[in-house]
Amino acid sequence: MVSANPVFPIHHDAIPGLLQKHGIAPTAQRVEIAATLLCERQHLSADQVLKRLTEHSVSVSKATVYNTLGLFAERSLVRQVIVDPAKVFYDSNTEPHHHVYNVDEGTLIDVDTSNMHLEQIPHPPSGTFVETVDIVIRIRNII
Repeated sequence: MVSANPVFPIHHDAIPGLLQKHGIAPTAQRVEIAATLLCERQHLSADQVLKRLTEHSVSVSKATVYNTLGLFAERSLVRQVIVDPAKVFYDSNTEPHHHVYNVDEGTLIDVDTSNMHLEQIPHPPSGTFVETVDIVIRIRNII
């Protein structure tokens, strides 16, 4: 598994090599999906990725986008952030960090964790270890 976060922005020509480094065969559709998500640090849902691809006349099915993003997350190319059971974002930033999710706007932003301190997290069950801690702070707009 590759853990190094890519340096942004990633040039389109570098995408095939990046996919191969993560053990992903660089098909034309995978390259376009990766280029859409990895062009900058961002959080996009599968539907947002599909919309951007369609806007750029890239022909790809919804199932291919969902399956490819799942593969990217499985291979640590992107980070999957589940903000609720019906809403998943794919985060191009795989470094440890947390998020603020605006429920009213459906947007997700990174939180600077340099001043955040987690204390006294529970000990994991015997024979396990804490791999990551993901915090999603949900906010709503003041009306």
